[in-house]
Amino acid sequence: MNITKILIANRGEIALRIMRSAKEMGIKTVAVYSDADRTALHVRYADEAVHIGASPSNQSYLRVEKIIAAAKQTGAQAIHPGYGFLSENAAFADEVKNAGLIFIGPSADSMRMMGSKLAAKETAKKYNIPMVPGTEGAISDAKEAIAIAKKIGFPILIKASAGGGGKGMRVVNKESELEEQMKMAIGEAVSSFGDGAVFIEKYVAAPRHIEIQVLGDQHGNVVYLFERECSVQRRHQKLVEEAPSSVLTPELREQMGKSAVDAAKACGYYNAGTVEFLVDENLNYYFLEMNTRLQVEHPVTELISGIDLVKEQIKIAQGEKLSFTQSDLKIHGHAIELRVCAEDPMNNFLPDIGKLERYVRPQGAGVRVDDGMEEGQEIPIYYDPMIAKLISYGKDRTEAIERLTRAIDEYKISGVATTLSFGKWVINHPDFVSGKFDTSFIAKNFTAEIELDVMDKYEKIIAALIAASFGNKKKSPEKSSLQQRSSNNFSNWKKNRSE
Repeated sequence: MNITKILIANRGEIALRIMRSAKEMGIKTVAVYSDADRTALHVRYADEAVHIGASPSNQSYLRVEKIIAAAKQTGAQAIHPGYGFLSENAAFADEVKNAGLIFIGPSADSMRMMGSKLAAKETAKKYNIPMVPGTEGAISDAKEAIAIAKKIGFPILIKASAGGGGKGMRVVNKESELEEQMKMAIGEAVSSFGDGAVFIEKYVAAPRHIEIQVLGDQHGNVVYLFERECSVQRRHQKLVEEAPSSVLTPELREQMGKSAVDAAKACGYYNAGTVEFLVDENLNYYFLEMNTRLQVEHPVTELISGIDLVKEQIKIAQGEKLSFTQSDLKIHGHAIELRVCAEDPMNNFLPDIGKLERYVRPQGAGVRVDDGMEEGQEIPIYYDPMIAKLISYGKDRTEAIERLTRAIDEYKISGVATTLSFGKWVINHPDFVSGKFDTSFIAKNFTAEIELDVMDKYEKIIAALIAASFGNKKKSPEKSSLQQRSSNNFSNWKKNRSE
């Protein structure tokens, strides 16, 4: 079946990114929007737009019945969930199918199988994919947990089966800590996911987080589109991603790629998905989980492979076979992505709110900006604080770093604190440049004093003058510090450095 109209059940940059590929394919698009997004870019770009509720996501973007009603109302034949919101909700995929619509993603069964970390590990074991030593099922008894921990050796990691984003996850270094940490992990898992199942696995010291992009059609063909290095994280949240990884040999890449394809085949997977692995200091790799959706960082894979993943998702949903085989795929150049978020890195990455008083995108060779914002727009408090994804591409890693550095300097944002200068510090840090880093990179290296060193002399003078000016004025009692930072038309990053 040829799809002629798609509803995008999402917002912001990913909604726009999907719409652009659909437009190139001659497919019309339908946007859905909340009160907060009434004038958003994705709403104006789409061929049609339907209001689905109030600003909080549980009253709009998470309302399954409203989204399906909007698709029916506009005559859309398919729904693309993007990432986040309902993208990995198997019940939503079922409801879409039951409504006679096409879900642009994997089957609900595959989502259920890989949606639980325990079920995913059990599935991956069928193909002898390497696993981190640990429990095979959920565990709630502290005494049993202590016995297992002693067997595999401390430190261990307690993880929520239904978890993500670092929630319900605890590192335990010794036996005396285990019972309390286990209770905390279970409580957080229940609070965050409504599921208190936790399991234990060996804590891999100094790991790298490397994921493999897979793509499968509905005819049993599955390929991998190489890897993404996602080790620059804070509290298990990715901040900088690149492709390919600087540590994988061609042989290891092929081994991990085969394991990723096997994991996809084990659950009858089709459409775009990502298999995540931990890689230790000896380059041993272990299956972590599978994300059954398009990833935030998918642009770096698109740039090195030349494949538009969204177009492939749509073709697969139409029932088409993959038009290429594994041997057709080659790595071309290097790409790096920085998540540009409305957050203050100098204040524990606290989300910032306010108006984008100035917003000028970088341009030039090897620079891509995926965003959903424009100058004068307010940053909504209801959703993820990501403003944009800034991606560079070069013939090699050195050129990609140089281009991303230049693009960060050209990206002009004021009115809210952002992660731009933080990103510049990351990609120019000696450990990142050398490729010798792991998931503890930020915890080991990021301090206010080091960060100040990336500011040039002129910026430091401006920051000092601002600080002196603010020191002579009393802050208005009516405004919080967050509001004060957000209400001034200059770089909050530079200002915050001097406070």
